Amino acid sequence: MPSFLPLLFALQTPAIAFVNGQWFNGTAFVRRTAYAAGGVFTTRQPGHVDTTLDLAGGFVVPPFAEAHNHNVEGANPGLDDLLVRYIRDGVFYVKNPNNLPGARASLAGRVNVPTGVDVIFSNGGLTGSGGHPAEIVRRNTARGLWTGSDGEGAFYWAVDGRPDLDRKWPAIIAGKPDFIKTYLLYSEDYVRRRDDTTYFGWRGLDPALLPRIVRRAHRAGLRVSTHVETAADFHNALAAGVDEINHTPGFRGNEHTQLPDSHPYEIADADARWAARHGTVVVTTLGGIATIDARGQDSLLRKSLDSLAARNLRLLKRHGVRLAVGSDSYRDTSVREGLYLSGLGMFTNLELLRMWSVETGRAIFPGRRIGCLESGCEASLLVLAGDPLADFSNVTHITLRVKQGRLLIP
Repeated sequence: MPSFLPLLFALQTPAIAFVNGQWFNGTAFVRRTAYAAGGVFTTRQPGHVDTTLDLAGGFVVPPFAEAHNHNVEGANPGLDDLLVRYIRDGVFYVKNPNNLPGARASLAGRVNVPTGVDVIFSNGGLTGSGGHPAEIVRRNTARGLWTGSDGEGAFYWAVDGRPDLDRKWPAIIAGKPDFIKTYLLYSEDYVRRRDDTTYFGWRGLDPALLPRIVRRAHRAGLRVSTHVETAADFHNALAAGVDEINHTPGFRGNEHTQLPDSHPYEIADADARWAARHGTVVVTTLGGIATIDARGQDSLLRKSLDSLAARNLRLLKRHGVRLAVGSDSYRDTSVREGLYLSGLGMFTNLELLRMWSVETGRAIFPGRRIGCLESGCEASLLVLAGDPLADFSNVTHITLRVKQGRLLIP
């Protein structure tokens, strides 16, 4: 192990010189020497350099991010291993868009610290009675993992109209969410699904109520993310003025995880233009498709889902919609998501690198100077052994991790 490590660990925020590195400038890699002091990058050499790191020609990029995952939560029995894995995979920023609020206390000192991942939480999401994610509570309660108290008013809030919203909103805000999570599921069929027990867990909010929720959240200084399933949900989320759309429509097919007809999940051209015009972020969550064997018995389903994903991404890309990489894979980080997106061939390596290491972190923490390697940005970086613009799989070959001027060893 290099002799500078004891010194680096002993200092709170050492002044570091990074030499012999090739630094990503947003379009290419450029050889230069860079410095970090006080946890941020600086172009000027500090008066005293505590240590010099020789990057040995490695390729320096901002850390990766995960814009949609529920696995950083106190009830996860594998949390400690997961937090190590996030750092090992170079994923420093995570967004949890639905969690048990009572479990957040156990995360103190384990996340949102200089040596760990930074996470924001929505607490319980807003849905309709019997809507997603109520079925998750039922399932976990049946398994003995949760109790009834983890349902309404905790993991979710059932909001069926303005009176519910008026009554429950003070408690929602009192939980101090970092943002508000809402649910639309087949909202074009809301009235029929609302009273049909067949669709328990496969329905959500009245789409007519969502604009009111968005206005309240914005008045409280909170951004709004909305779960969607269909192209109609996508449209209704945009019409409500949400800040972020979670999932690409059709990401898991229909409620039977099949895709007999892709049309209900095909984003309209006008809606893609609308999302681009208003700066709405769309989180991908498509990597689960990669778990379907392209040569197995579900190969036709895999082909259909790949085709739909490629079609929607191509449209969003053409109109310049802001895309963020998120996996929604409880046992994983966003690495598989990034590799699946690469395999679809919709993006150049440059576009995908920017999406994952620049835009996704900024979408999660819009008020922070992250996703950049210039003076004044947080001194957080990854060093890759190979050029990801030449071969995107090099994103998995990380030789060095630094967060806010501190060396991380997973």
